[in-house]
Amino acid sequence: MTETTNESDKLPTAVEAFVLHWGDLGGQWGVNRSVAQIQALLLLSERPLTAEDIADRLGMARSNVSNSLKELLNWKLVMRVPVLGDRRDHYVAETDMWQMASKVAQGRKQREIDPMVAALHAAMAHVDDPKISKTVRDRLHNMHDFVTTVDNWYNQMLHVPPAQIMRLIRLGSKVINLLKFVSRKDSSAEGES
Repeated sequence: MTETTNESDKLPTAVEAFVLHWGDLGGQWGVNRSVAQIQALLLLSERPLTAEDIADRLGMARSNVSNSLKELLNWKLVMRVPVLGDRRDHYVAETDMWQMASKVAQGRKQREIDPMVAALHAAMAHVDDPKISKTVRDRLHNMHDFVTTVDNWYNQMLHVPPAQIMRLIRLGSKVINLLKFVSRKDSSAEGES
């Protein structure tokens, strides 16, 4: 079978480079290279693409594209959209970077953090066992406090509008300086009492 590539289906050099690089990064994030490349292609596509379009443009097997799209749909990073006059499934990527980051964070939390929180809660139910040394008990308490604090913070951040979080992030070192200032004031107040 000879492969014919329609000149209009060829990716611009910058897009191709981005797709390849995003695919390489996917491996570092624990994501299959094909999944990451498809997401990158859809991120930069100006119109919805079918699985066939994706397979042709990326030179991937249709079955690989189909499995990768299922994974992206599960992560809610890609959506199926209807196209008038075409019965095939078309796909678009979530292009709002804040939404994309939030969905990835939520997915990772469910897969990685929540089981750790559950394991620590289960361990804490038995922390008073006399067979557990003070050192191990202290470590469990520290891990539990840390994970619970981060988990609570994450849940609070879900309700903060993205624009406010971005303003906070852009403040950068100014926030650290403010915290140092508040900490000094708190220390001074404790010394006076």
